[in-house]
Amino acid sequence: MLKYIIKRLLISILILFGVSLIMYILVRCMPTNYIDLKFAQAALTDGKVAQRIDEFKAMYGILDNSFGGIIKGYFNWLGNFLQGNFGTSFKYEKPVAEVISSNMWISFAIALVATILQFLIAIPLGITSATHQYSARDYTVTVFTMIGLSLPTYFFAAICIKVFAVDFGWLPANGLVYGGKIYADTFAGGLEKFGDMLLHLIMPILVSVILSLGGLMRYTRTNMLEVLNSDYIRTARAKGLSEGKVVYRHAFRNTLIPLATLLAGILPGLFGGMLITEQVFGIPGIGNLAYTALVEGDIPFIMGYNMFLAVLTVIGTLLSDIMYSLVDPRVKLAK
Repeated sequence: MLKYIIKRLLISILILFGVSLIMYILVRCMPTNYIDLKFAQAALTDGKVAQRIDEFKAMYGILDNSFGGIIKGYFNWLGNFLQGNFGTSFKYEKPVAEVISSNMWISFAIALVATILQFLIAIPLGITSATHQYSARDYTVTVFTMIGLSLPTYFFAAICIKVFAVDFGWLPANGLVYGGKIYADTFAGGLEKFGDMLLHLIMPILVSVILSLGGLMRYTRTNMLEVLNSDYIRTARAKGLSEGKVVYRHAFRNTLIPLATLLAGILPGLFGGMLITEQVFGIPGIGNLAYTALVEGDIPFIMGYNMFLAVLTVIGTLLSDIMYSLVDPRVKLAK
């Protein structure tokens, strides 16, 4: 196991190097950047501003957009990255690591709650759909989850805002707290603010859960159907075990084994934020910040954020492989 982990970590370093190089080249090939956007208007009327723009670009190593200049800029960035310096965000005017660490927790809270609810709902739906294959229940569950899977996030979020915020007025439409409201610096004020935030997060979590049910439900259904057709399940039924024991004691346990592979995608999703959902609901999470930084060409933040996700993806994949070998003794990790 230790040799396998060391081997995978060494391979992961090469993967991260390749990912970072590709990302940096793509980011540098963007048609604009934050410095150009910020001073564009002033540069049209003042020639000195245009000169200052070039000075800023030279200082940050983004003036030369030739292939050689891009490669040189990449290795300058890589050297700083290896020393733990992710750079300073152009837009937020803070170290990239500080911006990520201070804004990812609200995204983490939303994603964690949504993921837990997703598993609690999708797995039972997948099981009941498999155990009642081709029945009205199976078709109903499948159609419901496929509709959720097919809806674009921004479209379904807009419908929820229209219904729950505009028409009924039950929930706030955006933000984390009501704008302009001042909370007392007391325990009661803290509870009030916490309750306010929970109210604002209901719709984003609802949208995330409904739109993500379909994939996990179908995955569970497919695995359950495969297990239910296994020889040992037919043997268990032949011994006279009740259907409940056959499904939940024998089949369900083995159905969970392939779900361990989902760990690879869960980890970056928990910390990486939900870009479109946070944008629609105006939540100041890391996904929203990353979207704004991408639109405005904030190169240091884009690189730091994407490397953060790349590292989480590599860690998630490694944990997934290890977890799979632990839950399924038949799987042996090659050294």
